[in-house]
Amino acid sequence: MSLAVQIRQHGGPEELQIVDVTVGEPGPGEIRIRHHAIGLNFIDVYHRTGLYPLSMP
Repeated sequence: MSLAVQIRQHGGPEELQIVDVTVGEPGPGEIRIRHHAIGLNFIDVYHRTGLYPLSMP
C-alpha cells in the first residue's frame, strides 16, 4: 500500500484526504519511482477550489 492525497470535492485545504492506495507492479517498459517530496503548482490550488474546472473520472 502507498499513501496518496486525494481531493473528492471542491473546497479549502480541509478537502485534502490522505488515503491508502494499491499500486500495481510495473508493466513491460515501466518503472516505479519513490517520491520523497513533490511540488505544488498554483494551478493545483485552482483545481481544488473549483476556479479551474477539471473533469473527474
